[in-house]
Amino acid sequence: MSKTTSPKPTALIYCDHLLPYSATFVRSQAEALKHFTPHYIGCRLIKGLSLPAERTSVISQGGISGKVSETFYKLWGIPPAPFVHMLKQVKPSLLHAHFGPDGLRALPLARQLRLPLVVTFHGYDATVKDEYARRSSLSHRTYLKQKSLLQQEARIFIAVSEFIKKKLLDQGFPSNKIFVHYVGVDTTTFTPDPGIPREPVVLFVGRLVEKKGCEYLIRAMGEVQRVQPEAELVVIGDGPLRSDLEKLSKETLKRYRFLGAQSPETVRSWMNRAKVFSVPSIIAESGDAEAFGIVFAEAQAMGLPVVSFASGGIPEAVAHGKTGFLAAERDWQSLASSIVKLLDDSALWDSFSQTGRERIQAAFDLHQQTRALETIYETALR
Repeated sequence: MSKTTSPKPTALIYCDHLLPYSATFVRSQAEALKHFTPHYIGCRLIKGLSLPAERTSVISQGGISGKVSETFYKLWGIPPAPFVHMLKQVKPSLLHAHFGPDGLRALPLARQLRLPLVVTFHGYDATVKDEYARRSSLSHRTYLKQKSLLQQEARIFIAVSEFIKKKLLDQGFPSNKIFVHYVGVDTTTFTPDPGIPREPVVLFVGRLVEKKGCEYLIRAMGEVQRVQPEAELVVIGDGPLRSDLEKLSKETLKRYRFLGAQSPETVRSWMNRAKVFSVPSIIAESGDAEAFGIVFAEAQAMGLPVVSFASGGIPEAVAHGKTGFLAAERDWQSLASSIVKLLDDSALWDSFSQTGRERIQAAFDLHQQTRALETIYETALR
């Protein structure tokens, strides 16, 4: 007789809006689960990443009734009865919410379904100063008022770096509930093709906002191009600072390109062509800081050495002097000299490239990290 395998327990994956392009890591992590079946839930679907329709459920189905359902849920924590009934049908074992405010938003569902709640903090939700958070959205204002409820009732808090764990401890989150867990990189997808020649390109990938520090890279590239005129800056990403940054580049640089937002495939292609990856993140005026920076791990998985600032959780992602160089925050002259070093010294570049990929495979591989996440899930269930 053949053995019948029991179905895997369901993990409800909560994001208020399903699912912005910027939240690729949420889908990657959930789809890599081996011992749980992910089912995505939230308030509404948005134009963004595709999700499996048979494993995606939202409170608002659109139209007037959808808006009413969403408002009832957001203001009073009352989800529509058919939504709750449908979730019960998938027999969930736990609820995993991404981002602090979404964790609070998911709390009424966790209560009603009697599920342990796991909440991952990814960055701004743990770093932005309260006075800025209050101005950002109603969701964040509500979160600040009711954060103590979340601290008491959630079973586990996941910090995506030691840096974020410290921020949570500073805010009074109980230390016995906090687990540090790095989101992994799929090192089978992020694999360099040695047949593609590297070009003297310095690559930036990120939102064009204050935190990402692109202005400092442009200033550094002015210095780099004085000694390496063939070096080119390629900027992938969009944001409110784009026109100012393009203007600064026009005044400062000879060779540069702004490509706007691009697909993950295009980003990987540029990571395979470039010689240096640089996103010199800083702590913004609002307090927003780089929690870990999965893009730094992705670049190193592609054999691409990193030059950045030692800001936020970046020193956990990049090994200074082994897989890249980290300068003091806002020190763009040091940024420039590190870039020149890597463009000039092929032996150093080869060493950083190889060590970077090996380190990501050893410590930040997606499948290895997802196994660790499932261990955290099992702890929450116990």
